[in-house]
Amino acid sequence: MRRSRGRRKLVAMHRATSFRWLCRVLGAVWIMLGLVLFVSFFAYQRPGSQALLPTGPWGHYFAAMAGCALVAWGGTLFAAAREPALGRGVGTATAVGLVGMALYRMAGWVVGDYYAVAGDTLRVEAGIFLLIALALVWLRPPRLPSLGSPTSEEVA
Repeated sequence: MRRSRGRRKLVAMHRATSFRWLCRVLGAVWIMLGLVLFVSFFAYQRPGSQALLPTGPWGHYFAAMAGCALVAWGGTLFAAAREPALGRGVGTATAVGLVGMALYRMAGWVVGDYYAVAGDTLRVEAGIFLLIALALVWLRPPRLPSLGSPTSEEVA
């Protein structure tokens, strides 16, 4: 019985470490991408500047807004990496967002207009997003026991 408890603790520790690593990497990527989108708005406002994004002023405005949201999302991923048991919901919400990103990429690939511009990149990105979403759900740390409820050791 002790061996199985020790093995479960070891597996849980490896899952928590992997979850932390994945949240840190995604958080860093989201923050960097968010800052690029945010800075592109200000770079576009300079007189005589070239557009960093192939959009007009409103496109840069909404890109900056998306950049701010990505920075906030990256920050919550870093918080989930610090305390994985408290970050279960952040991992699940991130997985849902990644599935949504994969779905619209696959729809864009099927439509054909986006395929002419991006080719098979849309399918590859969709696959990567779905794999990361699966990892976030699979590596999700166990729930914390509720206050006042017996732990599994107390029940056994």
